[in-house]
Amino acid sequence: MAGRIKCATRADVAERAGVSVTVVSYVMNNNRYVDQDKRERVLKAARELNYSPNNIALALRGKNSGQILFIVDSPANERLGHMMRGMDQYAYEKGSVVTLCATRNDPEFVRQVIRRRFDGIIISSLQLDEQYIREFIQAGIPVVLLLTHEYVSVEGAAKIGTGLKHGAQSAVRFLYDKGCRNFVYIDRFSARNHFSDRNDCRLSGFITACEELGLEWEGRIVSGCVDAQMMQRKLEKFAKAHPVDAVVGRNDRVACYAMQGLMEQGYRVPQEIKVIGFDDSSICNLVTPTLTSIRLEDDGICREAIERIYRLRDGETVAQTPHFATEIIERGSTG
Repeated sequence: MAGRIKCATRADVAERAGVSVTVVSYVMNNNRYVDQDKRERVLKAARELNYSPNNIALALRGKNSGQILFIVDSPANERLGHMMRGMDQYAYEKGSVVTLCATRNDPEFVRQVIRRRFDGIIISSLQLDEQYIREFIQAGIPVVLLLTHEYVSVEGAAKIGTGLKHGAQSAVRFLYDKGCRNFVYIDRFSARNHFSDRNDCRLSGFITACEELGLEWEGRIVSGCVDAQMMQRKLEKFAKAHPVDAVVGRNDRVACYAMQGLMEQGYRVPQEIKVIGFDDSSICNLVTPTLTSIRLEDDGICREAIERIYRLRDGETVAQTPHFATEIIERGSTG
């Protein structure tokens, strides 16, 4: 099949490790005693060859598992939950099911995923190391990347532009047209030091729009916060020392916390400071004032992701990157 990498066999592992095929079988199935030196050689060879016991069985049967994996950073995220349901519906119509899985940035996670013989993997993650994505591709698994950031060292995967960069650009221009000139960008919260850089599509879009409009952005990014309280303190300190009339949150949650903190300090929203979020989640209508937000074309993204998994599985080369549009849903936080 064109575009797919040949799966390693037990014989390949045995040859590299300098042992018999039987010893490889004992180690991989963990059902016989094998001395430590041989065991370590077999495991090392298996890692180097991206071998799992199911690879050869799958290749011999010529069958598909009927399962697609969706890897995300936060399964509890409302938007990703909606996307999971959309993907599962489209996959079900084609005879497959979708499993949602949280990112685990370690080699054992990669080995377990490869071992489970998924027909394809869809990834929406800022945290998953690009090396691990390359290992999925090298194992012959079709991979679709929903572009949360630029993947500079990943080849062989299908990519989908979800509109994150364009959405951030449109948010800045929307507020600019309302007279805002002093912007602040609110980054994610993270206890694991996972913060945005210019490779991140949302932050990149914010910076690009500011530069195109001649607006100052350096020093106007609130990042490095472990929780909402830390972010609110940083934003309060900045707003007391610098003019601020617009806040762009990388998602609705951080935007709402920013708006709450500003209002508690006596700032009027939207009269003095306008606030916009991202994802158009249910929280937008549960706060006062209601939150203006960027809506992504998630239904189309889900359908395209499933279609591309099937095309890759059938051996097609999918090089073109589609880019989906966004829409601003205006509510009370921008007047």
